[in-house]
Amino acid sequence: MLVSLDIRDMLIIDRLELEFRPGLNVLTGETGAGKSILLDSLGFVLGWRGRADLVRQGADEGEVTAVFALPDDHAAHAVLDEAGIPRSDELILRRVNRTGGTKSAWINDRRASGDVLRALSDTLVELHGQQDDKGLLNPRTHRLLLDQFGGLDTQVAEVRAAWRALSDAGKALSASEARLAAAREEEDFLRHAAGELEALDPQPGEDADLDARRRMMQTGQRIGEDVTRAAEALGPGEGAEGRMGDALRWLEGVADKAGEALDPAIEALNRALVELGEATQGVEQALDALAFDPGELERVEERLFAIRALARKHAVAPDDLGAFAGDIRDKLAALDKGEGDIADLRKALSVARAAYDTAAGALSNARAEAATRLDAAMSAELAPLKMERAVFTTEMSETDPGPEGRDAVTFTVATNPGAPSGPLNKIASGGELSRFLLALKVCLTKEAEGLTMIFDEIDRGVGGATADAVGRRLKRLADEGGQVLVVTHSPQVAALGAHHWRVAKAVEDDVTLSRVTPLDAGDRVDEIARMISGDVITEEARAAAKSLLG
Repeated sequence: MLVSLDIRDMLIIDRLELEFRPGLNVLTGETGAGKSILLDSLGFVLGWRGRADLVRQGADEGEVTAVFALPDDHAAHAVLDEAGIPRSDELILRRVNRTGGTKSAWINDRRASGDVLRALSDTLVELHGQQDDKGLLNPRTHRLLLDQFGGLDTQVAEVRAAWRALSDAGKALSASEARLAAAREEEDFLRHAAGELEALDPQPGEDADLDARRRMMQTGQRIGEDVTRAAEALGPGEGAEGRMGDALRWLEGVADKAGEALDPAIEALNRALVELGEATQGVEQALDALAFDPGELERVEERLFAIRALARKHAVAPDDLGAFAGDIRDKLAALDKGEGDIADLRKALSVARAAYDTAAGALSNARAEAATRLDAAMSAELAPLKMERAVFTTEMSETDPGPEGRDAVTFTVATNPGAPSGPLNKIASGGELSRFLLALKVCLTKEAEGLTMIFDEIDRGVGGATADAVGRRLKRLADEGGQVLVVTHSPQVAALGAHHWRVAKAVEDDVTLSRVTPLDAGDRVDEIARMISGDVITEEARAAAKSLLG
């Protein structure tokens, strides 16, 4: 519910503070007094897109603050949660418009975007007027309105779930068929590649191992002869070991005759023979390592080149050939069992389609029943509004299936029996359209608690008993728990308001300003009398005003 509206420096309003109450709130005043400015200002703080030049001439910026009271279960809390704004039982919206055109907004002192404001406004305020083209007059909303009237939320949710299941089943089948078709196109290649890979059976790390073995054998081939000669030069007999052994025996044979003179040489030869033995052993080990079978080198090179050629052919690293073979086996397995999977998916799609058809058919039947009830309710509402000869019809037709069923819903009217029916905004005149919209709102509004409904001159073009009937319908909406704000030129409607404000223009210091004044009982008599008689208020007009006020 809208609690207060504070406007500063907007158009011809310099400073205005309004406190609203539950029930039917009426705003009256002469044409051009500034009633529409109040709505423009409220729309501005709610993020609605409207006129850009809102800042009062001579001011640097204009500002509007709106305060709403929120019950615990109000839909606005979900919007606040999504925007990361803490919940509160009071919602304060503030928006500033600067002369350069920049705008800034705050929600409970948190900076907010226009998108968040507009999302909140959908839960806070409904605006209705004779050009209500985004609400009741928009055929795209009629199915939703009918579902709300019929209480069909559960059935609509079931149809949405069935549609998602049908869509998922269709996507799964299409994807499987595409994969199968692609696999069939490369089946020959896959089976040939699988055979090659299976025959070769490359192992992870085998490429590096084969390359190292190949290099070692190639190295042995190049240096083996020199290492052999070195072994022969170091070995016994005519080699270094034999010659040094002979020298040691000769020295040891004469050592006792030379005293200690040969001892150092003998010790050095003994050490040299030990080192020479180690060197000989190392050379022999190297010869063993370098020894290879020429046929083995050929076999190693042949396998190494085969692995690398297969890797190049399939554009993978040699070590990835095993994983690549696994992928090919998976594709072939999918190909081999593809038809069975396709059959299962087709069956699942058929089951999902049957479930959707059942749910959509039940929803269509429920909508048809709700349409009959809505037409009857509209007939009952139109009679008191002096439109008992008009015919309101909720037309249903089949359309392409979708997440909300396969029904197109359109509200049509015929203003007289036998006259052609058509869309509301094409058939009804201004006054008739106002009454149709009001009757629709009364029928469609089941629970208005926490919602502020604004009717902008919806009573235009009607008077007398019809205007009284319009006012009583507005009062009924307000009495059902909602808050209704009405901008009106009808004294019959104004007299039924629980709270009344007069909007008037005044010239102060050569500046035209709009003033809004709350009216007490005496002031209301004069204002309604003015609405009846015009500028000159007569006693007869006052008497008529008192009669309307009861």
